[in-house]
Amino acid sequence: MKYDVPMELLHWADGIQCAVTICDEAGKILYMNDMSRETFARHGDIIGHDLYSYHPQRAQEQIRHMLATGETNAYTITKNGHKKIIYQTPWKKDGKIAGLVEISIPLPADMAHYDRDKQ
Repeated sequence: MKYDVPMELLHWADGIQCAVTICDEAGKILYMNDMSRETFARHGDIIGHDLYSYHPQRAQEQIRHMLATGETNAYTITKNGHKKIIYQTPWKKDGKIAGLVEISIPLPADMAHYDRDKQ
């Protein structure tokens, strides 16, 4: 099914307050939104570069695992005094894993939590 997507929607992640990075199945960086480019600015423009070269060995193994299995990886970190949730998940094209998407979302210190199971 083909959709007519408005041009501004193709860049939906450019202005949001979280980092979005997309790579292909070989680990080549295809897309970085504004915040992702700011996060990695010290490396210069890394779109088109190998994602593995910016990660330690343990993370490289996790990336390979997700690309092989289609599993999602999610965790929280504290970096420079700010807590974030990192959500990494494969994206697919024609039913096959085509790469990974990583979304890094800053979390407020006083973030509310609602247990919808108890309502």
